[in-house]
Amino acid sequence: MHDPNCVFCKIIAGAIPCAKVFESENVLAFLDIEPIEKGHVLVIPKRHWPCIMDVPVAAAEDIECAEEVMYLVRVVAKALCRDFATGVNVLQANGPCAGQTVPHLHFHVVPRIGCDPVQPVWRSGHGQYASDAERAGYATRIAAAVATIIKEEDLIG
Repeated sequence: MHDPNCVFCKIIAGAIPCAKVFESENVLAFLDIEPIEKGHVLVIPKRHWPCIMDVPVAAAEDIECAEEVMYLVRVVAKALCRDFATGVNVLQANGPCAGQTVPHLHFHVVPRIGCDPVQPVWRSGHGQYASDAERAGYATRIAAAVATIIKEEDLIG
């Protein structure tokens, strides 16, 4: 199921470009365009579920998709920590009052470097890349780490 007005559905369809770090039949992971820190990744299902409460639990294929999303959140967190981060924040909001600006289920995996505390205010854009080449370099590094972990764990193709 896709929503033709949803920016993430447009990214999934290839109508809007992104810096992919992983893609499967069910899941897409890519760099956030307004990162909190360099390496900030979004993990989204390829099915259009507006928020976590909309994830169906009756159909096996929906459960499989949701499980793969959560698995990828874990893998991306491991990849970030393997490559350059000392920790991660996994952030997820549901509904405008919670700060959700794109009504398509998504998880932010934000690398933390050092021990700076998480700010209570979302700092979108703080981790802007100096160039498209730098952004592509981060995507390549994270994609390689994600691919390595998936190969090591041999759970998804």
